[in-house]
Amino acid sequence: MSEYRIEEDVLGKVKVPADKYWKSQTQRSLENFPIGKETMPKSLLYAFSLLKEACAKANASYGKITQEQCDAICHVCQQIQEGQYLDQFPLHIWQTGSGTQTNMNFNEVITTLGNLWAHATILHPNDTVNCSQSSNDTFPTALHMMLAQKTREELLPACQKMVDQLQKLEKENEGIIKIGRTHLQDATPLYFSQELSGYRSMIEHSMRQIQECLPFVDELAIGATAVGTGINCPKDFDEKICAILKEKTGIDFKPDPNKFHALTSKDACVMLSGALKGLACNCMKIANDIRWLASGPRCGIHEIEIPSNEPGSSIMPGKVNPTQCEALTMVAVQVMGNDTTVGIAASQGNFELNVFMPVIAYNLDQSLQLLSDAIDSFTKRCLVGLKADQKTMDENLHHSLMLVTCLNPVIGYEKAGKASQYAYHHNCSLKEAILHLGYLSEEEFDRYVDPKKML
Repeated sequence: MSEYRIEEDVLGKVKVPADKYWKSQTQRSLENFPIGKETMPKSLLYAFSLLKEACAKANASYGKITQEQCDAICHVCQQIQEGQYLDQFPLHIWQTGSGTQTNMNFNEVITTLGNLWAHATILHPNDTVNCSQSSNDTFPTALHMMLAQKTREELLPACQKMVDQLQKLEKENEGIIKIGRTHLQDATPLYFSQELSGYRSMIEHSMRQIQECLPFVDELAIGATAVGTGINCPKDFDEKICAILKEKTGIDFKPDPNKFHALTSKDACVMLSGALKGLACNCMKIANDIRWLASGPRCGIHEIEIPSNEPGSSIMPGKVNPTQCEALTMVAVQVMGNDTTVGIAASQGNFELNVFMPVIAYNLDQSLQLLSDAIDSFTKRCLVGLKADQKTMDENLHHSLMLVTCLNPVIGYEKAGKASQYAYHHNCSLKEAILHLGYLSEEEFDRYVDPKKML
């Protein structure tokens, strides 16, 4: 058996490995863009297979392809959705900026496999599988589909699990008072459950902000074809595609009301990316707080204990590090960088088409995947098992000089400030300073300085 077979296109003949199902345009892309190791995300491939199936069904309903052709396309697409033939989509991110070669990769693989299934040559990559479509509208459509599904199916559920665990920690730690900190300095007291509630609300706010992006992500470019005019596409093709996709996915996809916008603008991607960056910022803050509060165990703050998941040092025996916090913060930094890439790429919509779509797809897919995985891991391996060190919290609370704040209405801001500074410089307690300066009696001090009254 020959190692290669010959495929032909408008530019001539191309050698394609005999054991591959793609044709000439996929092979040309592999040869012309040997750039990097980054390939199209699996989630985008899954979205493309859903889209090609929907397009086949719509085209059959218009009589633009036969039912036999539709069945062959749908059969292959369903196999891809089940995880088969993913090795037949090897193209790199760093290719044509419209994603044309990935669209053709799909058209070619579906054609070859569909014809094998039908035992006849009934499909053609352009005339049949790409009927009523252009790479210019299929790639942005698959991109939006990928974002809509991955956000709903992976990221938001991971965030909700984090919220649920934080709510559980709030209940477990009700009534525990700790010292607050602002500017990394001692501040007035609060309940530990209140501090945890702030973390929970941060994730809840991020979830709502992400959800507010989804109606724009759910708008699809399909039906625009090459430049937005819908050339070679049946009337209401976009509506029919969205209805088929809604039935298949449960997501209320809608046609973008302006196809010229759909092809050249990637503002929905920017909006979602910004919301993901907001979530990353909140995750960074929460993870940093937790590793600071857990620092020690003897020479740090150590007001909380977090699970010991693995040895932390190759040289220091018994050392345990806040590794889940570190992983989450690294993910946060990556997502922030990805957002910069998406924003710059989206600004490059020259005339009727944005030609930075593969890199937008890659970065958003990575941001969604990393945040979903890291938040899930952080919840399971750090928040579950997090415990308050009440002894340390109580010691820090009563050692803090900022309890003096509750004396402002009693002795005034000036005297309260002098008492705090006296205690600090003479290394004595706040009570000792107040009594030494003669501002209050011991009975009065005990009556007014009560952390619970400061909450």
